[in-house]
Amino acid sequence: MSEQNVTAVERALGILDAFTDQDHDLSLKDLSERTGMYKSTISRLAGTLESCGFLMISGRGRYRLGPALWRLGSIYRRSYGMDDIVRPHLSILVSESGETASFYVPEGPNRLCLFRENSSSSLRHHLEEGAILPCEFGAAGHVIRAWGDGVDDRSLQVLEDRFALSEGERDPDVSAIAVPVLDRQNHLLGALALSGPISRFTPEKRLKCLASLQSRAADCGKRMSS
Repeated sequence: MSEQNVTAVERALGILDAFTDQDHDLSLKDLSERTGMYKSTISRLAGTLESCGFLMISGRGRYRLGPALWRLGSIYRRSYGMDDIVRPHLSILVSESGETASFYVPEGPNRLCLFRENSSSSLRHHLEEGAILPCEFGAAGHVIRAWGDGVDDRSLQVLEDRFALSEGERDPDVSAIAVPVLDRQNHLLGALALSGPISRFTPEKRLKCLASLQSRAADCGKRMSS
């Protein structure tokens, strides 16, 4: 592939990466400002992305991510082979706690929210499946760092406790608790977490949820290892 073609691919991916959870549709001006590309370049690349199903263009001239990305994302998620194992446990945790349950996996130096079931409460921690977050903040991040390459005092403490708590670290209004999901050889498969508003998901409530979290994590690990 020529250098010119590689650059075109990088630019096309840059357009897709400009979208966020908060911005479901963007104008040509928005995309130009976020990518640093000329509008003419974006229009040319967007036409190809649209024809392949990676972008959709509305009658108002605004751009949205296309269904091809959903298909690829579903394939990626199923490749872990965990869907039928994890989701029932998330449902039980939400029913028991009233808070949002999530399952994260390592993704390079970060963590990926692979599965999630939201609390039924209108006041809840909002995040989409597929979101990639840093491991430096948040209970699930601390768990993944501890069982990964974390050698700081926080990671060593999480390894000893076998769970992590966080409060207002990534989001000032959110608290969380997370435990590791381990295979039979004690290798990390992911982190199971509960999160909610600080005003409701207090330290006492989080610790009350710990036993159930650990039980669900143990069952997930056992079934994933079989």
